[in-house]
Amino acid sequence: MAYADQQMSGNKITALIIVAILHVVVGYALVSGLAYSAFKKVKEVTSAVKIEEDKPPEEPPPPPPKQDTPPPPIVAPPPPISFNAPAPQVQAVTTPPPVAAPAPVVLPPAPAAPPPPPPPRFQPKGAAPKGNPGSWATSNDYPSRALREEREGVTGFRVTVGTDGKVVDCQITKSSGSPDLDEATCANVRRRARFNPATDGEGNPTTGSYANSIRWVIPKD
Repeated sequence: MAYADQQMSGNKITALIIVAILHVVVGYALVSGLAYSAFKKVKEVTSAVKIEEDKPPEEPPPPPPKQDTPPPPIVAPPPPISFNAPAPQVQAVTTPPPVAAPAPVVLPPAPAAPPPPPPPRFQPKGAAPKGNPGSWATSNDYPSRALREEREGVTGFRVTVGTDGKVVDCQITKSSGSPDLDEATCANVRRRARFNPATDGEGNPTTGSYANSIRWVIPKD
């Protein structure tokens, strides 16, 4: 405020000095008879000089409020890049010498096949029955119980013939369904059957076998 009062007082002093000069000029003009010319000059001087009241200086506007700006993000520095890469290791590879091919295996020649046996002097023959096999069992040999019960059937058998042509063993290969008929079959064959014995390639008698069957049928009166 003191600076503004001092500036205003200076302006007033200047105005008073200008007014005093105007009075001197007007007095001089009146004396010299140039009142009209002086009046015009005074008017020009008055219009040229415009005394304005000093205005107090405007206060600068307050600074804008500071905005709370978020702090910049913290960026971690990139990890240091190491250029000290280990040098590649060079390994010497020794190439093994080529493997020699194995020698071919030479198999010994196969032994010569033995010579075939000489052909037999005689054709081997099986045991053959003497006479009619149908006579080995007759209606008179029919078991009495099976006859009363009127049971019939077929019994298969196999006999072993010795070197003398007689039956050594008898086995039932197919049952008639009646045990007494099967038993009568072997009993009659052992008693009545006779054979020419079997012979080998030398013509000598040997053991043979013979198979057949007997049909048991009730006789008609």
